Amino acid sequence: MTVLQHDTRPRVHREISHDDLQLLRLLATGLPVDSVARRLDLSERTVRRRTRAACDRLGFGTAVEAIVWAARRGLL
Repeated sequence: MTVLQHDTRPRVHREISHDDLQLLRLLATGLPVDSVARRLDLSERTVRRRTRAACDRLGFGTAVEAIVWAARRGLL
């Protein structure tokens, strides 16, 4: 017998900006934060802050979740 579990997480309308996609693309390559920062001409702190903000907007707890979500949709 299959038991369906109710997802209690809030539903989030998931849209992603070009800048967020660019950030996730670089993170998905496995580059460390300092390398991502240099490529985007940002500080490491800004990269971390923007990553956290993108995850929050998308409703994910980690950058890995956001990267997987974007990859499964062919966005990366």
